[in-house]
Amino acid sequence: MRTRRTLLAALSAGALTLSAVAVAGTAPTAGAEGPADTRPGSHPAKPKGELATYARDTWRSFDAMTVPRTGLPADNIAGNLRAGTRSTFTSPTNIGAYLWSTVAARDIGLIGKREARKRMALTIETVGRLEKHEPSGQFYNWYDPRSLEKLTVWPESGDEVQPFMSSVDNGWLATGLLLAARAEPALADEADAIREDMDFGCYYNEAEGQGGQIRGGFWDEDFGDPVRVKGDYCGMGEDVWYTGHHYGAFNTEPRMASYLGIAEGQIPAKHYFGTFRTFPGDTCDWSWTEAQPTGEWATYEGVEVYEGALDYRGMKIVPTWGGSMFEALMVPLFVPEETWGARSWGVNHPLYVQGQIEHGLQETDYGYWGFSPSNNPAGGYREYGVDALGLDGAGYTSDQERTDWDQPWEECGREGEPAPTAAEYGDGVVTPHASFLAYRYAPDAALENLRNLRRDFDAYGKGGFYDAVAVESGQVSQRYLSLDQGMVMAALGNALAGDDMRDYVVPGGLTEQVKPLMEQEVFSAAPRG
Repeated sequence: MRTRRTLLAALSAGALTLSAVAVAGTAPTAGAEGPADTRPGSHPAKPKGELATYARDTWRSFDAMTVPRTGLPADNIAGNLRAGTRSTFTSPTNIGAYLWSTVAARDIGLIGKREARKRMALTIETVGRLEKHEPSGQFYNWYDPRSLEKLTVWPESGDEVQPFMSSVDNGWLATGLLLAARAEPALADEADAIREDMDFGCYYNEAEGQGGQIRGGFWDEDFGDPVRVKGDYCGMGEDVWYTGHHYGAFNTEPRMASYLGIAEGQIPAKHYFGTFRTFPGDTCDWSWTEAQPTGEWATYEGVEVYEGALDYRGMKIVPTWGGSMFEALMVPLFVPEETWGARSWGVNHPLYVQGQIEHGLQETDYGYWGFSPSNNPAGGYREYGVDALGLDGAGYTSDQERTDWDQPWEECGREGEPAPTAAEYGDGVVTPHASFLAYRYAPDAALENLRNLRRDFDAYGKGGFYDAVAVESGQVSQRYLSLDQGMVMAALGNALAGDDMRDYVVPGGLTEQVKPLMEQEVFSAAPRG
């Protein structure tokens, strides 16, 4: 299976891409934006028509991706939105995103309450019929959205699929179920019954580091891979085969699964501090990573944390694993990290966006910005990011040529090399969903970037922005991916309906258990000067 559609790659400490999303549509209601919110990190009032148009068209792509009989979204669809071009596979992330996007469409005014309830009821009923790993309540990573069968053969190639339970993908399904239950009380019993059966403690390895870390996932059959680790972390009563890697980087999208596990009491609070802000910079043990961080040690909940940051263009930024936008900013679509963690996320999220902007406009002179895993305009799927904003030594690069920067770590004998000049970067690949993720933190810049992409390229179709643009060659990936469209819909739900995505998700366990942890921490992130 290809990069994104494979079983989770064995990253030693970072995050990984997930699967995708889908949903449905009609026309927007005038004046759906609502009153301006002046809280820190909130959305200022912006032109209603522009955002509403993006929401209407993005929702149309979801409608086309959804199988009417089952209520499950396909992973992706061609830009012409013809039903025959739907993919014949879907994932837990896709399904969760369909649920939250349906709520966003309702709250924005694209569909009525009755239609939204009908759509979610069908989807939740279908999810209840999917085969899953019963002892853990976790769902397999790939299903046929028409027949509902878990995939054992990849439909595009005929390759074998080893059915797998992914911690990150199940986290996004649980997020969609939680949001749907809060947004539509008539469906709460059904949605909560599925979600409450999902035990995220089954991924949590307390023995990894001081605070423990979660595995990428597990298989419920032994396929003979010696890298996999046999065990049972949550008292399932039977062994499973875990990925050889943990999610060891903090600023990555798997933290949503961690938050949900902590909120439900399935994972201890200390786990919040058990992953790396950066690897310690006072030793050469981690000198294979991107750059030498600076920082100091602190202790929270009995866990020693290296509060490190990387220097990027004079800013101190807590990096993601690969340097991509969705690793950093998909989670705060649902959790008000910059408010709860004013001295941590509240400092870092805007700086991370600024770093992406400066990479696209100044460091590379692409003229556009927003780098995140997406369809490759040349074919297939690829991770894109800002190499210097990632922990991984190889990093996710922003261009097709994979131009990276081997930075020095002189104390450990790594001399490095000069930073690439703008002329050395090649065909940069920009994905519109990154601008929507950044909208909360840089609204004017995000809208301008989107307008420029739409003006300068054939980047917009019936279903909104196509997935990715190679800005030098002008090549466009004219497909819609439900993951990426789902991030767009969640961002627009927050922007046009008063942070509804967050307001449905955070009451209860997340506020009671996770917020106090965020309030404690102080990142070493800092702006220039």
